[in-house]
Amino acid sequence: MELFSILGNSQQLDGGAMFGNAPKALWSRWIAPDGENRIPLACRSLLVKDLDGRNVLFETGIGAFFEPALRGRYGVVESRHVLLDSLAEVGLTDADIDVVVLSHLHFDHAGGLLAAWEKDQPPRLLFPNARFVVGADHWRRALQPHPRDRASFVPELQPLLQASGRLELVEGEFSQTLGKAVRFSFSDGHTPGLMLAEVGGVVFCADLVPGRFWVHLPITMGYDRWPEKLVDEKRVFLEDKLARDVRLFFTHDHDCALARVTQDERGRFGTVDERRVLRDMPPHTCGGAA
Repeated sequence: MELFSILGNSQQLDGGAMFGNAPKALWSRWIAPDGENRIPLACRSLLVKDLDGRNVLFETGIGAFFEPALRGRYGVVESRHVLLDSLAEVGLTDADIDVVVLSHLHFDHAGGLLAAWEKDQPPRLLFPNARFVVGADHWRRALQPHPRDRASFVPELQPLLQASGRLELVEGEFSQTLGKAVRFSFSDGHTPGLMLAEVGGVVFCADLVPGRFWVHLPITMGYDRWPEKLVDEKRVFLEDKLARDVRLFFTHDHDCALARVTQDERGRFGTVDERRVLRDMPPHTCGGAA
């Protein structure tokens, strides 16, 4: 089993939205905004090669499915489907992926499931040989979104996943598709049923902890549906990963893919051993146990 970080399309989003009620004087020390107050964000996937003989991709990023006007509105930088290029760099195509695990179905985490936008062409699902693993509670949310987050979903995506016949909805700690090789836990602060996957001593933090700077407990996003609950969930999550030496994998951090969590004498969380990329990393170097 080998672990790789795989970059998808990147974004530039409003820094104030990404850091919630944190003042700009604070968050701009961490990530400098541009002239439009936007900060760079990655959409990073975790690839695990040879997980019980299968290639497993954790998330697909935002992809390139947006038409040009919406691509500009949501700050998508590249017009091509970067995830496919990144998979090619490690010798794979989307057809070589056996399982895609989705923490949730917001477009910046699941849009990469779709082919790049083409004029007058309907959305088309990629990954023709993969099973799609999604949390059951979040699937129900995606089918009946609240007005506050309806725009975060791709309306065409859920029917395509259902019609594929390759969708598994996860209710508990393990999935039928992956067995005990991947352990799941759940969070509701960002969106109901957010599914967090742990594999090989690494946990995919999704939008519970989008990057290093969101490790700080009070820091949440303006996109979180229930910030106080998210802070409580994050405390329990980080204490557990610290105790078991499980590394954090960040999807949105523009400059860091992996780090260890620390805690100082005042109880404040931070990160050390930061890695910008993962390439061909066996799990025994990651620390912790799944």
